[in-house]
Amino acid sequence: MNVFEAVSDSWKMLAQNKTRSFLTMLGIVIGIAAVIVVMSVGVSVQNLILNEVKSMGANTASIVPGKLDKENPPSSVFGVVITTLKYEDGQALLEGDNPFIVSVSSYVKGNDRVIWGDKKADVDFYGVSSSYIDVENAEVARGRFFTKEEEDSWARVAVLGSKVAEDLFGDNDPIGEKIKIKRSNFTIIGVMKEKGRGLVQSQDQEILVPVKTAQSVLLGVDYVNMIRFKVDKAENVDKAIDYAEEVLRERHNIDNPEDDDFTVRSVQEALEAIGTITLAVRFFLVAVSAISLIVGGFGIMNIMLATVEERINEIGLRKAIGAKNFQIMMQFLIEAVTITFISGIIGIILGVLISWAITSIVTMMGYKWDLVISLSSIFLASFVSILIGIVFGVVPARKASRLNPIEALRYE
Repeated sequence: MNVFEAVSDSWKMLAQNKTRSFLTMLGIVIGIAAVIVVMSVGVSVQNLILNEVKSMGANTASIVPGKLDKENPPSSVFGVVITTLKYEDGQALLEGDNPFIVSVSSYVKGNDRVIWGDKKADVDFYGVSSSYIDVENAEVARGRFFTKEEEDSWARVAVLGSKVAEDLFGDNDPIGEKIKIKRSNFTIIGVMKEKGRGLVQSQDQEILVPVKTAQSVLLGVDYVNMIRFKVDKAENVDKAIDYAEEVLRERHNIDNPEDDDFTVRSVQEALEAIGTITLAVRFFLVAVSAISLIVGGFGIMNIMLATVEERINEIGLRKAIGAKNFQIMMQFLIEAVTITFISGIIGIILGVLISWAITSIVTMMGYKWDLVISLSSIFLASFVSILIGIVFGVVPARKASRLNPIEALRYE
């Protein structure tokens, strides 16, 4: 049996039945392209999220209200309002025997329409502590950030994200201007340095005000949504978390850790959790995409069965001049693999082009999106296409190899 001859016959068969060949190959092409795109987008999304979390710093940790069990995150993650976490809890972390925690910031969030002159914008505002820029490693591009004295005195000052400043003021200098939030006037004292759009949130589209001002003037609450603290060294994060848990249990009168009404987690723990979740989602999406490959495999089987029927006389002639069953079977298997391999190559090219288009669109939207096409995904796609040709080509190949040569020569 000549392998090159079998491959050449496959090309001739595809050329003779262009429409049927196209429809048969379409399932494999779509399936392979979907696998490439899903793996590329999955890795890109994972990198985007992980980079965003990493930007918080390896030496930081967060406290959120609500207990984290082994199977579910705190209810506060899903938007349930829990009022057990207080501003004073964060301040207490800096007091007493604290050898690790160097700065703490409390957070409370709201959303409202911001007005300057005749311009309006719906934005998120955050009440944060004066130590926010240290905890978040943030920078002020113009003006300044508010002080601890302004925080304690409920000062009505605001620092704008770069995008908010651009939307409201354009090329004008916003420093010293007054904006209205929830019918209260705030003086702009600074503009934050641009950080770029994130998947979870965009700090460029936020307004920062002193946390006590946000609690009393804007929201009328006595709790905070989150507390974040910065540790002197990354290797001391676990010790700092233990210390924070002890402080909060004492303040909340909790004797049994099982009764905690808060959760303390480090950035590293968040990275591990996010990595596990995104990996599981990627595998799930790849599995869903693979369904089209199975459908395409049945298409390959159908076209090969039709090919056997069309070439019964040829099979009978080859057997009559000495071709063995194994040689006939291998001929049709090679043809099936050739068809699926060509489909796989087209699918890989299409998948790369779609992934590139998605990257271009998302990048234009302002996200830091990386185009990731791994060699492993290309090798996997190529291997799967060949495997499909073998698996779904076996039945037609066996049928061809078992034909009786005399009956095949008489067939019309």
